[in-house]
Amino acid sequence: MSLTAREREIVALLRAEPLLDASALAERLGSTRAAVSVHLSNLTRKGVLLGRGYLVRPEAQSVLVVGGAVLDAKMRISVRPVIGSSNPGVSTSAVGGVGRNIAENLARLGSPTVLVAAVGDDLAGRTVAARTEAAGVDCRHLVTSTYPTGTYAAVLDDEGDLLVAVADMRATDELTVGELGVVPSLLEGADAVVVDANVSPTVVRWVLAAAAEAGVVGVFEPVSVAKATEAAAVFDGTVPVHTVTPNLDELAALVGRHVDPEVDGVVEAAGILHDRGVEHVWVRRGTRGSLLSVAPRPTAEDPAPERRVYLVSAPPTSVADVTGAGDAMTAGYVHSLLAGDGVVEAARFGQVLAALTVASPDTVRPDLTPALVAAHLTPDQPSTEERSA
Repeated sequence: MSLTAREREIVALLRAEPLLDASALAERLGSTRAAVSVHLSNLTRKGVLLGRGYLVRPEAQSVLVVGGAVLDAKMRISVRPVIGSSNPGVSTSAVGGVGRNIAENLARLGSPTVLVAAVGDDLAGRTVAARTEAAGVDCRHLVTSTYPTGTYAAVLDDEGDLLVAVADMRATDELTVGELGVVPSLLEGADAVVVDANVSPTVVRWVLAAAAEAGVVGVFEPVSVAKATEAAAVFDGTVPVHTVTPNLDELAALVGRHVDPEVDGVVEAAGILHDRGVEHVWVRRGTRGSLLSVAPRPTAEDPAPERRVYLVSAPPTSVADVTGAGDAMTAGYVHSLLAGDGVVEAARFGQVLAALTVASPDTVRPDLTPALVAAHLTPDQPSTEERSA
């Protein structure tokens, strides 16, 4: 985030003595109470001060998430599925949405996280807000839509794999840049932003461009083949993006062509996104793990940096429910990056979190902690192999 020299002085004083008021701060700084009050207001707007009493934001790096928030309904068939017929099964409901899930995972990992998403003025919207806040996410900037809160209904087979899902995301689909006026000020207090393709391509482009202008890490989550297809035009080389996190089908949608699932085919397709302004392309390959393609931006010292490719294995796990695995991967990756890890270590962290998520019946594990992930993150698992591009 960008702070003035005076703002940094004020933050340092408040970290040492949290009970100082504006008058006391002015005396320490040799300034006026009115001038200090302006600085305090700016620090609150930037998200450095939290609420009244000048409580300073934790030094842990923070994330802004812009995307979908819905109520989920999941139905798992108890027997081998019979298409076109009624199947016995079990149904559950929970709060969900790609952006919201990513935000909850981040908050449970200890990354201060702000969610900007559209919800209706209805019971479902209040439920989404309350449950997400209870998980530690800052939901003060949710946008109230004239449409009802989104819903997502998923049908899983007897092994927990997704058969089909239907989403009513009109509240998110109709979210406009004009309704997101708070985003630039939130970016001033953020270290990374994640935007998912549930919002319109216009909003995706605007958020990623604002992140680049603010010097904030920008991560794009494609969500689905349909959403990735709509968002593909955003990646035309005009907006620099830190990371894009597609699966194989979403990668094909983003580049507008079939992608061979073998390593060479994925590397070739990732290269297309690199040419369109994406620095890191992290491709999910299911039980085969993931492929991370890295094309550092040219600098004066290194005008033609070498592209690198890493294969990250999928740790062994038992599948209870695959819902939310991709969201967990993205959250784990971003959390690890902001903890100071390199992109390869961040991909390994995200891969482990995905394995832990599919082993749980919950879309976001309620017992998720950094210690839980660390206990399963060993030098040998998941393994990483470097390949030439």
